Amino acid sequence: MRYSNYIGIIAALLLVFAATFPWIYIPSVQATVSGFGSETVMKFGKPVLMNLIMLVLNVLFFLIPKLWAKRFNPFIASIGFAWALRNLLLLSTCRNGECPERTIWLYVYFFAACVVLIMTLLPEIKTKSNDPA
Repeated sequence: MRYSNYIGIIAALLLVFAATFPWIYIPSVQATVSGFGSETVMKFGKPVLMNLIMLVLNVLFFLIPKLWAKRFNPFIASIGFAWALRNLLLLSTCRNGECPERTIWLYVYFFAACVVLIMTLLPEIKTKSNDPA
């Protein structure tokens, strides 16, 4: 696909943008959790940090026009997608009979990770052909 690198980079930026907004709200402790953690409850950590590391590598591999970079990029994106799936399942799960209130930004975050993974599978790879045409 011709624009897969650009779409992948835009999706990576959308993922970081969605991480800055609240993902869930837990009414019992009055805690709002975003991708960079919570101010009141520390047990959630900073769930988006692993994705940030993977996204830096993804964006670099999107920009490098080498075959090895295009082949290594889906591996890195699949790790980032798995981490986003982990965050979606872990943060949106009900605990002790109480379900958190989910916001749209948790789903935007997960969708952006899906788009990054899909765009790594559709690069425009230019190879040398030995066929005289």
